[in-house]
Amino acid sequence: MAGVLPGEIRQIGYVVTDLDDAIADWTDMGVGPWFVLRDVPQKVTYRGAPCEVNVSLALSNSGDLQVELIQQLDETPSIFTEFLTATGGGFHQLAYWAEDFDAAMVKLGEAGWPRVWSGGEGEGVRFAYFEPPTGAAIVEIMELTEASAGMGAYVRAQAADWDGSDPVRELGGRRRPSGQL
Repeated sequence: MAGVLPGEIRQIGYVVTDLDDAIADWTDMGVGPWFVLRDVPQKVTYRGAPCEVNVSLALSNSGDLQVELIQQLDETPSIFTEFLTATGGGFHQLAYWAEDFDAAMVKLGEAGWPRVWSGGEGEGVRFAYFEPPTGAAIVEIMELTEASAGMGAYVRAQAADWDGSDPVRELGGRRRPSGQL
């Protein structure tokens, strides 16, 4: 695998059935604060075909490692519903952030890794999920842009100074009533 992946693991991703319960569990382990996007429509390519799903996402850091929680909100067949059917949820992906996204796509294609999920074209940050030969169910490559690097740095800095207060910080989409995780 040396030379195929762009740099170091930057994020671990979990597919969950209840985002708020998962956030509460991670918060109980001292990880936070969580930056949450709810009811986000995603237009992607899933195993070569167009696909549209709605997801809610949460991001936090533990040291330099970002943790992502993903809950799909509909039953549309996807990389997430595949995983939930097979495992019931849990650790799903290792993510790498690529400064040269196109070069990373070429390397993974040459290595023969199947691309099973991709999107973000024309939306600012491209991403692609691959099925690796070992190590995780999925390896994600996310395009490192000024915006995605800035968000990553912000989440990391907030976690480094977190005092346990305000554990859930809504970034957009449908908002939870105040006081609820």
